[in-house]
Amino acid sequence: MKSSRWGIALAGIVLQIVLGSVYAWSVFRAPLTKQFHWTISQVTLTFTISIVVLGIAALFGGLWLNKSGPRVVGVTGALLYGAGTILASFSGDRLWWLYLSYGLIGGIGLGFAYIVPVAVLVKWFPDRRGLITGIAVGGFGLGALVTAPVATRLIQSVGVLQTFAYLGIAYTVLGVATAFFMKNPPTGWRPAGWTPSAKETSQRAAVDYTLGEALRTWQWWALWAILFLNSSAGISVISQESPIFQELAKVTVIVAAGMVGIVSIGNAAGRVVWAWVSDLITRRQAFVLMFLMQAVLFWVLTSITSAALLTVACFVVLMCYGGGFGTMPAFTADYFGSKNVGPIYGLMLTAWGAASAFGPLLVAHMRQTTGNYREGFHVLSAIVLVSTVIPVVIRPRAGTALERLS
Repeated sequence: MKSSRWGIALAGIVLQIVLGSVYAWSVFRAPLTKQFHWTISQVTLTFTISIVVLGIAALFGGLWLNKSGPRVVGVTGALLYGAGTILASFSGDRLWWLYLSYGLIGGIGLGFAYIVPVAVLVKWFPDRRGLITGIAVGGFGLGALVTAPVATRLIQSVGVLQTFAYLGIAYTVLGVATAFFMKNPPTGWRPAGWTPSAKETSQRAAVDYTLGEALRTWQWWALWAILFLNSSAGISVISQESPIFQELAKVTVIVAAGMVGIVSIGNAAGRVVWAWVSDLITRRQAFVLMFLMQAVLFWVLTSITSAALLTVACFVVLMCYGGGFGTMPAFTADYFGSKNVGPIYGLMLTAWGAASAFGPLLVAHMRQTTGNYREGFHVLSAIVLVSTVIPVVIRPRAGTALERLS
């Protein structure tokens, strides 16, 4: 059974890589605005819609997962994401069709499929809860590393719309194949020879909460706010990566695509590294550090003109962004138990959707009205600095083992 769970983990990582291709959206921005004369904000809204819908669909995917099992939900999600991407190739001059296909249909598929590896692997790995949730969503951060250079080459050779068709077919095949391996462990299963230590017991809820019970606690809403604020900062960079590199570092489109790929490694690495760090120093302290680092970086980001230094700075920002998604599933399971983590964390992912409507549109609007990224990034710097208050004050619900020992 031990080897089986690692096989399931590998399939979950590959599935997340497929879904994480949405993070390469910035390489489509310039070709779409140039060919169809749409504004930056109009094209950015496609990405925003997909992430907003992802957050909503993840809730329903989590609830459906508890009833029908992860395989059905995962396969359905992969089919919808692939179909939405393929349908985007028929957009032509119809912006609304791009929103409907890639944004709405693709976003529903993303939400259904995204929650599956998270909910499944947290049950298979009670002995490595923080690390495995980081690894599970780490693949999502790697999506742009694979997709950005491939999509850029395809756009140059076959055009932007045909690129959607080719990528959609690949997403469908790989997504369905990996989602098929998703399954829950048997009831009462635990790794052979493993018994939770006193430290592990002290950091976890004494009971499993239902979604309704979790929503009646202020802690759930505090965790939602932490995820929203952390996501707003990082996703604003993701949505504009290629243009940011071209504008600040004066690099070519091809070089910018390579920088997008490199920076995406930070998104993936942060999900694993920060999840592991949170096992060592607590989830709360991990988020405090992430917020403080981003406050400094967003303040100085637009003054960096070196391509190498800009890549490093954005790499760290995306490490913190990814770290939020690597750490929050374990944070949620700690406070509310792992049994219903699918719907509980699924609903929490609406914070991601809300962040994608706030951060990217804020930066895109300020870039369009001021002609630069400085003011938008300075606003984000102030926001994440103030955000450190929440992880400082949050405490688990009274009556749990964690509350008594914290």
